[in-house]
Amino acid sequence: MADFHHPYTPYDVQEQFMRTVYDVLEKGNVGILESPTGTGKSLSLICGSLTWLRNHKRSEFSASAAAVSEKYKDEPQWIIDQMLKRETEDVLKRWGEREQRLENMRAKEKAQEGRSAKRRRMEDPSSASAGASSESAEMDEESEFLLDETHDGDDRIPDDLAGLSKETRQKLESLGLAPSSKKKGHGQDGGEDEEEIEAGIKIYYTSRTHSQLTQFISELRRPVFPPSIPATLLEKHGSHDREGKLRDAQKECVKQIPLSSRQRLCINPSVSRLGSVSAINDRCSELQQGKSGQKCDFLPGQETLSQTHQFRDTALATLPDIEDLFRLGKKLQICPYYASRSAIPVAEVVTLPYPLLLQKSARDALGIKLEGNIVIIDEAHNIMDAVSSVHASEIKMSDLKRAKQMLSIYVKRFGKKLKGENRVLVGQVARVVSSLLEWMTEEGSKLKQKEGIIGDSNVLLRAKGADQINLFELTRYIQKSKLAYKIEGYVERVEEMEQQQQQSLSTGRGRGGRDTTQATSKAPKSSTPVLHTLVSFLLSLTHLSSEGRIFYAKIPSTSPTPAADLKLSYLLLSPSHVFSSIVSSSRAVLLAGGTMSPFADYTTHLFPSLPPGKITTMSCDHVIDPSNLCVWTMSSLGEKMTNALPRNISPVTNFDFSFSKRGDKKMIRQLGIGVLNICGAVPDGVVVFFPSYGYLEQVSAVWKEPDGSSGAGGGKSVWDKLGDKKLVLSESKGVSSDEVLEKYQNAILGDGSSNTATFAGGALLLSVVGGKMSEGINFSDRLGRCVVVVGLPYPNITSPEWKAKTEYVEATTLARLQHQQQSSSPASSCPSLPNKATAANPSPEHLAAAKSASREFYENACMRAVNQSIGRAIRHRGDHAAIVLADRRFAAPRIRSKLPGWIQKSFVQGSEGKGLPEMMGALRGFFAKKGR
Repeated sequence: MADFHHPYTPYDVQEQFMRTVYDVLEKGNVGILESPTGTGKSLSLICGSLTWLRNHKRSEFSASAAAVSEKYKDEPQWIIDQMLKRETEDVLKRWGEREQRLENMRAKEKAQEGRSAKRRRMEDPSSASAGASSESAEMDEESEFLLDETHDGDDRIPDDLAGLSKETRQKLESLGLAPSSKKKGHGQDGGEDEEEIEAGIKIYYTSRTHSQLTQFISELRRPVFPPSIPATLLEKHGSHDREGKLRDAQKECVKQIPLSSRQRLCINPSVSRLGSVSAINDRCSELQQGKSGQKCDFLPGQETLSQTHQFRDTALATLPDIEDLFRLGKKLQICPYYASRSAIPVAEVVTLPYPLLLQKSARDALGIKLEGNIVIIDEAHNIMDAVSSVHASEIKMSDLKRAKQMLSIYVKRFGKKLKGENRVLVGQVARVVSSLLEWMTEEGSKLKQKEGIIGDSNVLLRAKGADQINLFELTRYIQKSKLAYKIEGYVERVEEMEQQQQQSLSTGRGRGGRDTTQATSKAPKSSTPVLHTLVSFLLSLTHLSSEGRIFYAKIPSTSPTPAADLKLSYLLLSPSHVFSSIVSSSRAVLLAGGTMSPFADYTTHLFPSLPPGKITTMSCDHVIDPSNLCVWTMSSLGEKMTNALPRNISPVTNFDFSFSKRGDKKMIRQLGIGVLNICGAVPDGVVVFFPSYGYLEQVSAVWKEPDGSSGAGGGKSVWDKLGDKKLVLSESKGVSSDEVLEKYQNAILGDGSSNTATFAGGALLLSVVGGKMSEGINFSDRLGRCVVVVGLPYPNITSPEWKAKTEYVEATTLARLQHQQQSSSPASSCPSLPNKATAANPSPEHLAAAKSASREFYENACMRAVNQSIGRAIRHRGDHAAIVLADRRFAAPRIRSKLPGWIQKSFVQGSEGKGLPEMMGALRGFFAKKGR
């Protein structure tokens, strides 16, 4: 069995997972891997992938030696031996010097950590930027806000850097990360061939949240891997340190660098305080030009090479997270956003959040090259939604009115000074804004429904001749010229000056003066500047019409004026087109998650062009003993409960919480009785997941009604009876979940002042599938002894977005089937929507298959959400819990097949045909065996 260098004794499922990871990387395939939460997925990913990476590097070294032998095969053996020895010693020398340098940095960091308690915290560099900020306030407005004159030569740039600002391209070149700066024979610090030696296959690891990336890095610090140079060569040729001692041939640190946005890494207070990512990016680019003596003090350059190299070596030696990079940048007074780029060529692992990987423009800006490298996407159950979200955009009519006002103010001041291309393109921006605004004003008033789909997005730009404008070139110009930043900045300054004048006049009036001015209206400041929002929306319009749809939604007015707002939004329907560039470039792609089931959507809609042989799927069992999980389908309360029901609760045959039936009060009350009995049998924490916030509120209202029965406890509502057994808490939409979670935890575990719970019976948490509690929250041990899922949370099929999604799946499936029928070989790429000729006469079989694919896609979205909620129950090997699925539809084989395998194996056989008394007996017996 292969040694994956796991820091602990791995379980069988972990061995299986690591072996699958290794095989996928070796074959260069796509892997879709499911490993339940609590099975050490992150550590298994690390051990499997880095073991392969180090093994691959050693095999490459052996292959290089073989190539030398082949090259000089006609020469005498002593010449071949000399050439091999020279090359080996050269590589070993540079490897040893690099590792010694990193080892020295680690020793220095540890020494500094020991003294950190006695040392004052470093002074904030705001004083250094204060001068720049004050200079900014006094700068001539024309120099700061006037658009630069453009030159044709600026557009002739390599395709790899197209779309990036001139300043960003120059910064990449100065760091040796742009194609034009990679000169053979020179590395990052001027050393001969360093980049050629250091560069190799990398692992790009991405996850959804910042905290998940931080957790991954903490796991990365646990294992120790053998070096990338064969140990036999180290011993034979004697790679020594400065004291002449043989280096430890069994140790080489993992070199990792985290990447993030300027918003998280900028250490210049005058820039970071701008808030929005777009504004920060534009301001950063402005400060790289150094106009009027204004330049960011922290940018890496020739004069700060020493700090840049120290930043690089320290980062590579210490496995830092984003906070560590930020602190290191402040300490060295060097920009961590740009300085981190110098570590990319040497790094083995690069961590970054979803958006930086999924957008090609973001990858180019960061200097990320996927060609031949490994991509690992963790928490990948929502990757398709993430792709759509990254490329989504929206704009409101009020935004366009604001944009038109701002353009007018700017052109009034600077219009006569605009020349050439600037004059033309600023005019085009104004025409586009006017066209969109005209459509929303005139056509929007004719829309009868509150929301819907705009069938032809071209109608948005027909006014003012805007449909003849090249939107791709226009958005490139806006980004390159910093037009949005300059206009926003100038208008904001004008409005601030007006506000100061009004305040001054108002003060004078209060002293007896008379105010004759009229206050100008200022729109509330958005987190994202209006013109940046416009650019995002215009970029969406450049996508192929078959890939996405434009939606409209009427927004009720919140102001005293009756005028309502109108919003246009773009939704990307096909993630495969965006994701294909990642798959085609990378050596291998791994999608990993705790609840990836069902797998069909990933293979069908994310990798439609890949043959089945290139895709590996695997679902691991859980590390828990099967006896630690009790899964029950509660289809009804059962016949035995009929006579025991209160008078106002008529018996219901089956629980069916489909949208058309879920409002039945009889069924809701019976559900309450079921939950009440569960709370009596289950100790500590019980979490109930409902399909939506609206239904949670509806159920709560019914449970709070008195039951009207007589006798002991008669007249009490189900809600009150639940409160007698456990502290009842409920999730609310738009409200922070922290306070609710704290109360829930304190009720079960205590508030920290003692080990005694604040509520003897524990707590009941009413939550929502897909809500705050259904993902990322750890209900381990006593916090989650039972999870109840009420109904199947199907998305609203009548919503415009889901109608568009299902129609798209149906259309593309039909196109693919027709294409396959017409061609003797499978389609080499994902087909677009069928044209009139190909879709004229589809066969009944193809129509049925397309309808089935659409239903499957819709159902899979529901089951992924269910699986995420169920995953809250078991969090580690020693945990135990019960899962109750309250809906008769959970008994259907088709639905059960889409649950994770480890859940399917723990179903109580025949539970769907039994009633509440049998379930209570099973639950009491289960928890009696577990002791609690």
